[in-house]
Amino acid sequence: MSDHINVGLRGEQAAVDFLVDKKYKILDRNWRYKKLEIDIIAFYNDTLVVVEVKSRTGTYFEQPFQAVTKKKQRFIIEAANAYIDKHEIDYETRFDIISIVEQHNKFNIEHIEDAFYPLV
Repeated sequence: MSDHINVGLRGEQAAVDFLVDKKYKILDRNWRYKKLEIDIIAFYNDTLVVVEVKSRTGTYFEQPFQAVTKKKQRFIIEAANAYIDKHEIDYETRFDIISIVEQHNKFNIEHIEDAFYPLV
């Protein structure tokens, strides 16, 4: 498996561990709708939390969260709407980004709550 895939997998697991430590209930990981994917779907304080995880081994080019473009946000929102419809969820929904930089087997985790909003 290539190194960037391994970085992503380790980052997603670090994000799950981080959220669980903060008492989030993980509902799904890597949930797919058509060709779209949501990294983590969690529940916290009566809110459905849709989490995009971005992991890097450095920040030379950009911070990991900067890779969540408007186009990527639209895809996440579309997949979240499908998840909400399928599971008949009637809770407030929040879109978060967890930005992870892994260096020397340590994770620097930044949790950005309400990172973006669906366009009305």
